[in-house]
Amino acid sequence: MLRTLFPLLLALVLGPAWADEATVKKSVEAWLGGKVDAVRKTGLLGLYEIQAGNEIYYTDEKVSLLFDGNIIDTRTRTNLTQERLNKLSAIKFADLPLELAVKTVRGDGKRVIATFEDPNCTYCKKLAKELQAVNNITIYTFLLPILSRDSAEKSRAIWCAPDRAKAWSDYMVGGMPIAPGTCEAPIDKVIGLAQKYNIRGTPTIFLSNGERIPGALPVTQLEQKLAQIK
Repeated sequence: MLRTLFPLLLALVLGPAWADEATVKKSVEAWLGGKVDAVRKTGLLGLYEIQAGNEIYYTDEKVSLLFDGNIIDTRTRTNLTQERLNKLSAIKFADLPLELAVKTVRGDGKRVIATFEDPNCTYCKKLAKELQAVNNITIYTFLLPILSRDSAEKSRAIWCAPDRAKAWSDYMVGGMPIAPGTCEAPIDKVIGLAQKYNIRGTPTIFLSNGERIPGALPVTQLEQKLAQIK
C-alpha cells in the first residue's frame, strides 16, 4: 500500500527567492542535519527532488517547503516516487552470484529476473503462483530466510532437494511438504548479499536491467516491464 496519496508537509526551510540545485542541497542538508546525496529538478510543478540515503523528499523553487511522501499520477495511478526509488536502487544484474540461486526455466528462458524470497512469505507464494502464467523466462530465486524461525530449515530443504526448482514450486504453489535438507546451503551468503543490496523485505524482484521492484508485482505489470527491456 502507498504510504500516502499526497505529500505530507514536514517543515519550512529558509532559502533565497529562487534557488539552484547547489543552494537547494545546502539548505536541505542544514535542515536534515545530514548529507543529501543528490538534487535534481523534476519538471513537475517546479519541484526539486532530494535524494538522501533511501529516502526521497521534494522542495519548491523558493526552497520554502519540504515535502515527504509520494507523488501520484492521477491519470495512470502511477506512484512516480516509488518508480524513481526503484531506479535509484537499481543494481548491476551481472554482478549477482546466480550460482547461489534456485534456477527455474520456462519456455526458451530468454527473459531473466532474479528474486529474493522467504519460503514462509505469503506474498512470495502469491508471486510464485502468478509467475506460473509467465512463459519464456528464467527465474533465479535467492532463498532469503528472514521471516520465521523455521525459514532457514525450509530454505535448506529446498536447496538440498534433487530438483531445487521443482521443490520450490511444489512448496510455494502446491503447499507440498519437503524433506529436511542435510547439505550445505548458501544461506549466510544470501543473507550477506541481501545486506549488500539493502534488501529488507520479501519478495524483492530485480529485472535484467538492474531495476528493483519491492513486493509481489501483478503479472500484467511484470510483462509490461519485461517488454520494455531491450
